[in-house]
Amino acid sequence: MKQAKAEGSHLLEIRLDHITNFHPHHHLPAILDNKPLPLIILYRPKWDGGLYEGDEHSRLQALRLAAELGADYIDFELKVASHLIRELKINYQSATKFIVSCHITGTTPSDEELANLAATMRATGANILKVVVNVTDITEIARIFHLLSHCQMPVIAYSVGERGLISQLLCPKFGGFLAYGSIEGYSIPGMPSLYSVKHTYKHDLMNSETKVFGLISKPVSHSKGPILHNPTLRHENFNGVYVPLFVDNLKEFFSTYSGSDFPGFSVGIPYKEAVVEFCDEVHPLAESIGAVNTIIRRPCDGKLIGYNTDCEAAIISIEDALKGTLISGKLFVLVGAGGAGRALAFGAKSRGARILIFDIDFERAKSLASAVLGEARTFEQVINFRPEKGAILANATPLGMHPYTDQRIPVDQETLGDYELVFDAVYTPRKTRLLKEAEAAGAITVSGVEMFLRQAVSQFNLFTGQQGIPSISDLFNHLKLYGTGLLRLGVKVR
Repeated sequence: MKQAKAEGSHLLEIRLDHITNFHPHHHLPAILDNKPLPLIILYRPKWDGGLYEGDEHSRLQALRLAAELGADYIDFELKVASHLIRELKINYQSATKFIVSCHITGTTPSDEELANLAATMRATGANILKVVVNVTDITEIARIFHLLSHCQMPVIAYSVGERGLISQLLCPKFGGFLAYGSIEGYSIPGMPSLYSVKHTYKHDLMNSETKVFGLISKPVSHSKGPILHNPTLRHENFNGVYVPLFVDNLKEFFSTYSGSDFPGFSVGIPYKEAVVEFCDEVHPLAESIGAVNTIIRRPCDGKLIGYNTDCEAAIISIEDALKGTLISGKLFVLVGAGGAGRALAFGAKSRGARILIFDIDFERAKSLASAVLGEARTFEQVINFRPEKGAILANATPLGMHPYTDQRIPVDQETLGDYELVFDAVYTPRKTRLLKEAEAAGAITVSGVEMFLRQAVSQFNLFTGQQGIPSISDLFNHLKLYGTGLLRLGVKVR
């Protein structure tokens, strides 16, 4: 409890069913007499997803004792709430507030069904309603947001699991009573850390007018976009928040989150090519590449406009590392022909490099090679490929990305020293296994972090409709106050 307060919590939830050998008359006074913050007391039975397996009478007696001792909040399951709340309000004239909760398994109910459920819960005499779901698709969370913004009393509503993360992150925008955050050392899958809630997403600054930007990807937990975009939005006094969006179905996603509250998106693995068909218009560079990594909702008509900020970002990162050496005429060996690979290939073509492409999908490799006047080979051939001296190697696959940091593209280790430069589009971790081995072999190495930061500069300006950050040096200057977040990327703020 003291740790949670030190990390900035305003309210604590105590799960009695998680306390080993719990004894109500011993533990409850100790907890309530030593609380550093207001407490929510729960004693969740196994039939409602908790750990308590004893008899129901003893469980309810423990909750009655919590009310008698003046607990700030007590959470009751809808099944038992009605008669208990009436009884406790009659017997204990205390300031205790009662939360009535309902944990829903299966498909998230419709807006109408959730409204009916809320009415039933309100009728129990609850002070606060709590609805917990387990969505199978991020589009279901829109129903949670509708409940939060339309209910006429305080509501806690969220989804567990990675697909439900934005239900916690965007809670203040839609009027939720509270959002949960885990304390350091006690991470919970699908729940943001208390640190991120307080410092990255800044819930205290969020309101109904806050614009929502985010990364459309699958998976999405690796994204460092929030620790870059959120402090930058704040520095520019732009009322916006950037969140990770675990998307399974692009069509359903864009259909559901179609309003002006969602004015822009980053696009990551594996959707940079597939998302093109959902854009109403595509910028000529992105159209020629065939991949989009940034989408803006045009304010005047709501149309989705696709851009590609990866292309120049990747090539400039490579050119800067070469310190003036041109890549024109050099052999550019590219592994991966997806969205990031296409951006790299077109960037290399624009500089006059000779391009050789390996991909697990040979037809995709051939298609890209044809577009950039290059050559395609099968992925299996990369292990035996021996480059000419001074070539450039670029990895545009997810191999080596957290948590699979022991992986890398199967380039023969003996050939790594033949490359003048090795680039890895993966930025989590900053120094991948491929880059470590290439550096040991004597090659210049460039991390995906460099590309990530450069593309983010252009992306941010598109998001906000202003040239607030004209260059990467300006980005660093903007973020000196937020060095901790950047250090998590492995970048030293200059």
